[in-house]
Amino acid sequence: MHPYLRLFDFKQKVDYKIEILAGLTVALALIPEAVAFSMIAGLPPLVGLYAAFVLGLVTAIFGGRPGMISGATGAIAVVIVALAKTKGIEYVFATVVLAGIIQIIVGVLRLGKLIRLVPHPVMFGFVNGLAVIIFMSQLNQFKMKVGDEMVWLTGQPLFMMIGLVALTIGIMVFLPRITKAVPASLVAIIVVFILVASFGLETKTVGDIASIKGGFPPFHIPGVSFTWETFNTIFPYAAIMAGVGLIESLLTLNLIDEITGTRGRGNKECVAQGGANILSGFFYGMGGCAMIGQSLINISAGARARLSGIVAAVMLLVFIMFGAPLIEKVPMAALTGVMIMVAVGTFEWISIRMIGKMPKHDIFVGVLVAAVTILLHNLALAVLIGVIISALVFAWESAKRIRARKYVDEQGVKHYEIYGPLFFGSITAFNEKFDMLNDPDEVVVDFKESRVADMSGIEALNKLTERYHQAGKKLHLEHLSPDCRRLLHNAGALIEVNIMEDPTYNVVTDQVK
Repeated sequence: MHPYLRLFDFKQKVDYKIEILAGLTVALALIPEAVAFSMIAGLPPLVGLYAAFVLGLVTAIFGGRPGMISGATGAIAVVIVALAKTKGIEYVFATVVLAGIIQIIVGVLRLGKLIRLVPHPVMFGFVNGLAVIIFMSQLNQFKMKVGDEMVWLTGQPLFMMIGLVALTIGIMVFLPRITKAVPASLVAIIVVFILVASFGLETKTVGDIASIKGGFPPFHIPGVSFTWETFNTIFPYAAIMAGVGLIESLLTLNLIDEITGTRGRGNKECVAQGGANILSGFFYGMGGCAMIGQSLINISAGARARLSGIVAAVMLLVFIMFGAPLIEKVPMAALTGVMIMVAVGTFEWISIRMIGKMPKHDIFVGVLVAAVTILLHNLALAVLIGVIISALVFAWESAKRIRARKYVDEQGVKHYEIYGPLFFGSITAFNEKFDMLNDPDEVVVDFKESRVADMSGIEALNKLTERYHQAGKKLHLEHLSPDCRRLLHNAGALIEVNIMEDPTYNVVTDQVK
């Protein structure tokens, strides 16, 4: 069956009750997040809510990871806030559309597989940093605005907030031990809502943040001039937005894969994210990507199919159009408790226990990625830094693995049997293996247990052969691939070819072949 039609495959085991209840829970949790992120970007609350609806619906149907939730996110809000302030909301919509086009191109070119280059310590740092951000962001609910400043609650309002949050957390911790028939997070929200409404308790509600009342997202072509100047203005923002969105989405996809023991499709998710952002830009949305917090709420509630994401998006729209008066009365304490439990569940506690067992450089990478994520709220930069450092560490460790076994045969020919990769990082160690002045007139360098990995290695061989030639000595290079032989300047005179034993592999090079 076509992947897009699996939702309607009656042979697929789908617990419709769990999927619907999980979707309802996610819809409630989406509201404060979408409102908060739109306000961070300097946009009206409905812009974030519309983005959550469009992205959630499109990616739920066409995405590469059933059960994953998408919507307006803080990472995207941080990217577009400067553009929104300097150029206005219409430029934001145009940027979202262009970012979606870029994401589709990435998916069509099948570049989503590059996420495999993200090492596990970087994943640990990313997840732990994000867990801390989710937790720290909930502390704002314990504050109130006085003038232009946010100050901590005191007295009865503070104790009320703490008590309701504690009640929410308690229900989520203990209810699953009794029954898992309904999501504990949804039960917690309903119980706290009924308690507050029944006793008329004074506490912060969703309506205190912003009104969520609105209609169906209006179709709207961005009101910008379609000129080269406009393109130059929005392209940098669109490129960063596309990159940040895909990195966060694909990392979330990998995380859900690990939790569920299944495998999502990265390139398909890239195309779905791109299409969703294009539609979001045309339907008055700020754009976004996968949301790790809401995705974990969905998965922890037992959802595994696409239905939960569809229900979440549709119910969010229902809340906006018809249920705003009721939803605006939902206590923020209930949603805060749910998100705190998400933060606790997101954090990789095993990474703390592994500190004494992991290599020091892996620990450093994990801590650094977490720190950058927390301090800068820039997930793409944090992951990029982690990947670069991990790659440099790998290159350094690989450079130390090159070895040479030396011996002189009965004919007086000296042999160097090379072990380990020859690349830019190992050239210095490679050159130190040779004793050109004391070597006999004929030398054989055997690469049977080695591999020339890049043009730096090729150039090292060229210089080695040149030095031996200037010293009046004959050098033989054995067991090199045809690619290596073709790239060496003096290949014909220096290489002994053994068709049966010579390896076949390509050398990384910028040369046109």
